[in-house]
Amino acid sequence: MKKDFLWGGAVAAHQVEGAYNVNGKGLSIADVMTGGSREKAREITDGILDGKYYPNHEGIRFYDHYKEDIKLFAEMGFKCFRTSIAWSRIFPQGDEEKPNEAGLLFYDELFDELHKYNIEPVVTLSHFEMPYELVKKYGGWRSRKMIIFFTRFAYTVMERYKNKVTYWLTFNEINNQMIVTNNLYAFTNSGIVFEEGEDKEKVVYQAAHYQFAASALVVKNGHEINLDFQIGCMIAASPLYPYSCNPRDILLAQRQDRKFNLFFADVHARGYYPAYIKKEWERRGYELDITDADREILLNGCVDFIGFSYYLSGVLCADPEVEKVGNDLEAIPDAVENPYLPRTPWGWAIDPEGLRYVLNQYYERYGLPLFIVENGFGYEDKIEDGKIHDENRIRFLGNHIREMIKEADEDGVDVLGYTVWGCIDPVSFTTGEMRKRYGFIYADKKDDGTGTYERIKKDSFYWYQNVIRQNGIIE
Repeated sequence: MKKDFLWGGAVAAHQVEGAYNVNGKGLSIADVMTGGSREKAREITDGILDGKYYPNHEGIRFYDHYKEDIKLFAEMGFKCFRTSIAWSRIFPQGDEEKPNEAGLLFYDELFDELHKYNIEPVVTLSHFEMPYELVKKYGGWRSRKMIIFFTRFAYTVMERYKNKVTYWLTFNEINNQMIVTNNLYAFTNSGIVFEEGEDKEKVVYQAAHYQFAASALVVKNGHEINLDFQIGCMIAASPLYPYSCNPRDILLAQRQDRKFNLFFADVHARGYYPAYIKKEWERRGYELDITDADREILLNGCVDFIGFSYYLSGVLCADPEVEKVGNDLEAIPDAVENPYLPRTPWGWAIDPEGLRYVLNQYYERYGLPLFIVENGFGYEDKIEDGKIHDENRIRFLGNHIREMIKEADEDGVDVLGYTVWGCIDPVSFTTGEMRKRYGFIYADKKDDGTGTYERIKKDSFYWYQNVIRQNGIIE
């Protein structure tokens, strides 16, 4: 890998910080999501209700422990650390005109601490944590007014940290809101609570348009603040393979891959709506609120790089006689099991070569630098004699890193960096669990909220330390 490659880790503010109601912070959408499990979905409540458990309220208390945690990141050798700025710390209600200084000061101190160890911050502006009041008052991203509120927030923090942050991402996994069979995704992406009987996909397409416009304005404004800013989008990359060489399977996989993955990157990177999506809207009779001024904004606000998460791939089959299965890609019609791949305990297909597939696909399609900002392995770790032997995580990450190295060295793809998701155990986004752990560092918190919050280095801590030291060479 190139010498300036950005090795590091990633978290989101709402999954680690805690301190949900201190120093002027307002409620976020993450603060009204209860704990759940693989068997029981997280509940989205109307405000905070007595008798419910909300794991994000405490997170792992990173807000109070960030200095010792960053010291551990530095010990591993991190070159960068991806986190998000909690919008509701800066604008507690979301629609204020003046920011909360206490919230701004926290991130000043956080970024200063990272720079103390020469760790580059990589900052996501909207990572599933918009102010809850914007949902109650405006319906979230149903409203065009959200463009004003989001760009005000983005301008405020970009101006404040213009000499502390170079790498920015606008909306985290913006394409996940297309998973409309699970209300979790539209709510966390866009603050949308679906109404009975409405066309969910039409609602999501409209919300996505407002987000595209907001993202493009942020890119334009950000470059005016600091020409050195590198501003990217963030896509949940889950490649979709055809079940067979039957042309029907191949065309099905192509169509669904465009809809659930590529459409969102296409608009961010190219600045216009592709013909295939306009044809779909025409077929379905969608007349969206898209103005000529919006189109000009999109064209002048293309991203500098493509950031993406990669965890799993999916398989699609057009044959109605082949059994379809429900899994994490259940929202995509005609999904079937991949017989060639093992799965995690949470049912996610383990596909290291899929990462190489995505890197090739995106680089050939856009010609922009790529940044792998999430890749990780959720597993229930066990403490034995005060130690955590997580060989399965080491194996998972090692196999993915090997594919990334091949991609850069053999295929010539420009990869900016690689940040392992949940480098210190976060609250799981999908289930709200702590037992589904991702980190190199164990945070002692249980699913019932108890725990000492002690940090423990796992075996993978020392393994990743060596990977970074050798710039990706895995022995």
